[in-house]
Amino acid sequence: MVKVGINGFGRIGRLAFNRLQN
Repeated sequence: MVKVGINGFGRIGRLAFNRLQN
């Protein structure tokens, strides 16, 4: 799921995911 988010959103998605996980 994490890979899909990074691939779908990109760099911004990755940062957002990090914020949600943190």
